[in-house]
Parts: sequence; C-alpha cells; structure tokens
Amino acid sequence: MQGRVVDLSVPVANHFRWAVERKLRGDFARGDDFQITWVGWSVHGFTHMDAPRHMVPGGATTSDIALDRLIGDAAILDLTAVADDTEIGREHVAAAGAHLAPGDIALLRTDWDQRASLDAPEFWTRAPYMSRAACEWLLARRIKAVGFDFPQDRPIRGLLTGEHAPLAEFVTHDVLLRNGVVMLEYLCNLGALAGPRTQLVALPLKIPDADGAPTRVIAIEPA
Repeated sequence: MQGRVVDLSVPVANHFRWAVERKLRGDFARGDDFQITWVGWSVHGFTHMDAPRHMVPGGATTSDIALDRLIGDAAILDLTAVADDTEIGREHVAAAGAHLAPGDIALLRTDWDQRASLDAPEFWTRAPYMSRAACEWLLARRIKAVGFDFPQDRPIRGLLTGEHAPLAEFVTHDVLLRNGVVMLEYLCNLGALAGPRTQLVALPLKIPDADGAPTRVIAIEPA
C-alpha cells in the first residue's frame, strides 16, 4: 500500500459539542523531568468509529470488530451536487455508487467540511442528511463499513438544542449500524481524493468493549 497519504481525520480540539479536557500532568515550567499531556473526550466526538453497541443493547463492541473491516478497498460516492439541508435519497446514492462492490467501504463525499466549519452551528443545522431508502440501498450492496463527511442523520441537529427524536429517525444507525455495518463519522478532506476508488485505513484506538473509539483515518492514493 504505497502512494500518496491523505489524512481524512479532523483535529481533536475543544468544541462546543464535545468538551475536551486537556492538561499537562508533567510540565517543564514546574520543574518536571518530562512534559506529559493528558486528554479526555467522548469516544463519539471528532473522527471516530461507531460499534453496534452504540445503539443496540448487547450488540457488538469495539472488541468484536476486526481491523480488516476497516482497512481495504473503498468506493467514493460523489454527492457534492446535493444541496444544503436536503435529504440524500436512494436515487442519489444509486447514481453515485454504480462502482460500489460487495465488501467495499463506502465513503460518502459531500465536501460539507469545505462548505461549513465544524465549529459553526450551521455545520450541524444546514447539512444534507441521509434517507432511510438511501441507507437500505447501501445495506443491500453488502458493504462492510461506511464513512461520512457530514452529520448524516437529520435528528443530529436537534442534539444541539436538547431535542430528542425516536431512534428510528437516526436512519444510518437504525439501518446500517444495527445490521453490522461499521460507521466512520466526521471525516474530512474527501475532496482531496482523486476517486472513484481508494485504499482506506481506519485505526480505532484499542479501547476494549466500548461502543465506539476515536479513529485516525487515512486514504492511500496511487503515487
């Protein structure tokens, strides 16, 4: 797997949705021998992997997901023509995903990270979002994982104001994650990929028996 490496991960820094506790446990200014940074945040903040346990009681955890589910051939579905605050329908993913093969990782590219800042409320309230029919189309293609560069379920926007929708309305979780398709959330830089296919490496932190894990995601493009 040699070639150009493209980082698809957002930086971990304090965010209005995800508080990051960061401090120095060792500090040269205090006379310590080493500088030691301590950090803590939700495993569902920033670029991360969802395991089915996130929404399925008794579902698979991070310990049950083999790394080969997160490494390999990826198909990029170009959805950049979908307008702001618009549902992504079956017709959109079917038109963009003719090259999607069983066992692929599907990367849904809207370039939303280029259209709105992750740090702005508009990133969450004006994004395109997935329909149930689009998720069912992806599930039928027998993909092993899926990645998004946008907040993929419409009810996510309600989490900013404390609104709670039925779980079934979080359609990517209800259709894909519930059925064992591993989800990679909050990717970026998909527009830097030449497409329509790439090699993907997504390495979650090895946190046993968790419902998700922070993940460094890269693509390896032909040199």
